[in-house]
Amino acid sequence: MVAPPDDDVLSARTVSYAYGGSPALFGVSVGAREGEILAVTGPRGCGKTTLLRCLAGQLVPDSGEVWFDEVPVYSLPPLGLERLRRDHFGWIGTEPQLVPELTAWENAALALMLRGTGRRAAKSAACEWLDRLDVGECARVRPAALLQSQRQRVAIARALAAGPRVLFADEPTAPLHRADRAQVLRALTSAARSQGVTVVLATHEPEVATLADRTVALLDGRRVDPDPAGAEGRAACSASA
Repeated sequence: MVAPPDDDVLSARTVSYAYGGSPALFGVSVGAREGEILAVTGPRGCGKTTLLRCLAGQLVPDSGEVWFDEVPVYSLPPLGLERLRRDHFGWIGTEPQLVPELTAWENAALALMLRGTGRRAAKSAACEWLDRLDVGECARVRPAALLQSQRQRVAIARALAAGPRVLFADEPTAPLHRADRAQVLRALTSAARSQGVTVVLATHEPEVATLADRTVALLDGRRVDPDPAGAEGRAACSASA
């Protein structure tokens, strides 16, 4: 096994995956650099979520390799994957998936406390991120009393408060109104940039992708965009399933 180039903190090499025999990805290769915001674009059902889940260690590819720094994510045992996701990765999905019984700050601090951080330190970090994402006034409010855009900001705070190296955002603004989408995305991207976090952002909306440093496109499970860098292992594919 050979690790990916030094400038890629995260890399997929010819990754393929199928759900119960139904192919979702076909030989997709992509890399993300330290501190880069990378948008993965394409229509619904093209394989964006599957690619993010393979990169994040939530799914093990049927073939191909996924690397984080010099760690072969695709071959880690379950405990190793759990530690990797807990200590180095953050995840924001379409729905915030907050714990209804917890307040906003408790939800934002949850990942830290599960890692073993003391309650006071976890609360301080969580409240700092809630403030930075303009929902500090909601710290003691439970999710049911929050607007959808506020709940999504709390989810972003939870992901960033844990200090991830890589943040995966899977259609994070899909359920929001247009005005709320712009606000939440600006908050996410500016917060990530301020911390040098690598962001892999899946979206089917072209305007969302404009916030990224670089964009790759999927269609029917294949990468279809040209790659100006021409780096080995990142050759684009065409054709559909």
